[in-house]
Amino acid sequence: MSLGFDKIGFAKAEELPEKNYLALWLEKGFHGQMTWMEQNFEKRTNPQKLVPRSSTVISVALNYYREAEREDGSVKISRYAWGDDYHKVLKKKLKSFYLQVQELIPELEGRYFVDTAPISDKMWAVKSGIGWLGKHSNVITRDFGSWVFLGELVVNHEFDYDEEIGDFCGTCERCLTACPTDAIVEPYVVDSNKCIPYLTIELKSENPIPAEFEGKMEGWVFGCDICQDVCPWNIKFAQESKVEEFKERDFLVNPKSEEILNLREEEFLEIFRNNPVKRAKFEGLKRNTEFVTN
Repeated sequence: MSLGFDKIGFAKAEELPEKNYLALWLEKGFHGQMTWMEQNFEKRTNPQKLVPRSSTVISVALNYYREAEREDGSVKISRYAWGDDYHKVLKKKLKSFYLQVQELIPELEGRYFVDTAPISDKMWAVKSGIGWLGKHSNVITRDFGSWVFLGELVVNHEFDYDEEIGDFCGTCERCLTACPTDAIVEPYVVDSNKCIPYLTIELKSENPIPAEFEGKMEGWVFGCDICQDVCPWNIKFAQESKVEEFKERDFLVNPKSEEILNLREEEFLEIFRNNPVKRAKFEGLKRNTEFVTN
């Protein structure tokens, strides 16, 4: 059975001991305006509440890294958004995987998720041995660094479970040092209110980016790759993705600020069709571009 996943791991479906960490993170308000993270807390920390009678969380990872040179004078869009929307790509693969497993195990039932339900993708990727949680809070794999998308299949069948692989960040703190907005407030803890991806994607377009971040955005208008770009695991182990849908669109690798600011809304919708940048919306992308270029 070959579905093109780059990594797969199996973990027992049970309540996460990390629920107290998540509760504290929410209590400190580090989720900002992402109020949906406060909802369905029990489901987020216990897959049996999300999928009744579930026994196993099958986590998958899909490498999305694309090598391309950014040009001087361009504003920046995160590498994960250079191609098609990964939610659709990965969900299609997970659905196919689910159906094929059902052919082998007819009594199998479950659900598959790609960042669309209250399930802790990163925690389950760690539990299933796919990688470890880096100090920048992204999951790092030994094979591809942290350039991976994550998804899950939660099912009612028991499998042999994988073990966690441990933390291989060591004493390295390059991600903390490199973050221009000091969003990584301590190892493994990110304050979203200061994080460039939050400011350019999750902060609603009608809200201005706080003035305290003027001169600190380093040209990023959608997402940010700084903490990943400096990670030694990414520098050493990044591999070109074989997924055709993730092939970079030229405009997204080196967009010019004036090109974005001169876009009409119908052009925006066409250029970013089936692309993650649509999440920022037309007004949000222009707001971000004005902020980093003023």
